Parts: sequence; structure tokens; C-alpha cells
Amino acid sequence: MKALVLVGGFGTRLRPVTYTVPKQLIPIAGKPLLYHVLDLLPDDVEEVVLATGYKADVIDGYVRTHPVRWPVRTVPEAEPLGTGGGMKNAGDGMSDPFFLLNSDVIASADLEAMRTAHAARGGVGTMALFEVEDTRPYGVAALDAQGRITAFVEKPEPEDAPSRWINAGLAVWSRTALDAIPPGRPVSFEREIVPGLLTQGVYGYRFTGYWDDAGTPDRLLNAQRLLFEAGRGGKLGIPRGAFGTGPVATMDGSRAAGASFGPNVTLAPGVTVEAGAHVANSILMDDVRVERDATVTDSILGPRVRVRAGHRLVRQVLGDGAEA
Repeated sequence: MKALVLVGGFGTRLRPVTYTVPKQLIPIAGKPLLYHVLDLLPDDVEEVVLATGYKADVIDGYVRTHPVRWPVRTVPEAEPLGTGGGMKNAGDGMSDPFFLLNSDVIASADLEAMRTAHAARGGVGTMALFEVEDTRPYGVAALDAQGRITAFVEKPEPEDAPSRWINAGLAVWSRTALDAIPPGRPVSFEREIVPGLLTQGVYGYRFTGYWDDAGTPDRLLNAQRLLFEAGRGGKLGIPRGAFGTGPVATMDGSRAAGASFGPNVTLAPGVTVEAGAHVANSILMDDVRVERDATVTDSILGPRVRVRAGHRLVRQVLGDGAEA
């Protein structure tokens, strides 16, 4: 069985960081967002295919130099094709069935159990579903007593939502789903294809625990918190010579002697946090420097950002090389 991962999209809501770094490679809880998504896959997956778009060359270079436990192949698209078009573009040689994953979701879903449920029901697809209060940003499923999806509405207004169970961005599909996608043009899989597949048997796999899609700064930081609380962070603890609460995921080559930390921080390679500085609930990407007595809270700092001595930074998103 193979996995197809949708890695398109421009990450516009995370600009200016995503002008230079694709959203999927932003480190949270000690590793890139994409790698936390891949961690959900069973060990016996034969191959992971990344359907890439924006900054496809950067993603391809990263996965080549930072291998995971499955073979990974990237298939770029020449122009934006939407979710369905990206699936069609990268779907040659896909297994039957296959996993389909969005590259920006953090979840407690058990994909092995979802695969087993899919095989038992014999339908064309099984979609992971998570219950939320506000359904407006998501695709929403209506289900019958047997868990079969009877209707699927993309981003409905609250009064039109058939339930509070949303598409969690994780699924198992048969190749029939790929065959239904017209080639050579942009296609929304959720809007154009899924409703037509319901008559062939699409089932919901409802799970509890935690879920978030990390498409905005607040949700990215929340996803990091969820990962830490679930014990899925990287190297934890306070950096050598520092103090505070943590957890802190300290990646290779970062230094923070004399600094203090609140909870839920990632220090990417090459980060320096000088003595007297304080960092909490933030992501500091490669080679960020936080100078003496500065404070960084609830913020995402892109590569090579410099926070000047004594400066206070709260709820900021700064791009490559910025100074504050």
C-alpha cells in the first residue's frame, strides 16, 4: 500500500515566513510539520508520493537529505491543479487502495485502524472525521447509522452544515477515486469528485483525541502544543545552561545558556538565545538570534531573524532575515 500526500498550496496565511520556506517544512515540536504527518503512516507503507506545487524543489531537496523510514518520491505540478488535479498528476502507479493525507494536519488518528475499517466495509473510500464546534472552514459529512457518508458539503454556513463531523484530511481511497478525476485541469476533489462517489460507498472513520490543521499562525502554534502534550515532540527539556518550564525541542546546533523558557518552544538548528532573554510558545527557525534580555512570545520567526537586545516581541510572524 502506498500513500499520496498533498503538498501544494502557497501557505499565504503564514506569510512572510512562507515566502522562502514552504509551510510543510516549518519546524514544530522539533521536526518539520510534514514529518509529523508522515509519522501517522503504518510502517508497512511501500512508498510515499508527495504531490508538490509551491517550492517543489525545496521540498524535494529536503526529503532527499533528511530521509524517513519509507521511500519518498516527489511529483511536482507545473501549475496549481487543486486537490483533485494534484492527485491525478501524482497518481500514476498508485496502489489500490491508497492512503491520502493532507500535509498540514496534526491528529491522533490511528491510520492502521482506519485501513482495517476500510477493508471490512468494502466501499470506495473511508474518510477520517473529527468533531468540531465551528464547521465553516471545513468539509462536513452527514452519516447514517452504519457510518456511511450520505452527504458531503464543503465549507457550509453553520445553518447548512449536516453535522459537526469534518473531513480531517486523512483517508483511504480505492483507485476508483483517481479514475473519477478528469486530467489536465484544476479539480477540487472535495467539491467535484467526492459527492459523486457517495453512491459507491464512502464511510466515515470517526476519531477523538486531538486534531488541528496548521494553516494559520495561531493554529500552527496550537498544533505544536498538541504534539508536545501528546509526547510527540523532539528532544525535550531545557537547553543546556538555560532554565524555565519547557518543553523545548532543541534541534542540533542551537544555544541558549542563561536564557529562560516558557512552554512549547522549538529551537531550530543554529538558533542562539542570549543570556537574560525569554522565549515561550514560539517557533524559532534556522539561525535566529534573540539577543540579551529580549522576549519572544506566541511568535513564529523565520530563518535568520534577529531580535534586538531588550526588545519585546508578542504574536509576530517574521520572515527570512527580518530584524525586530
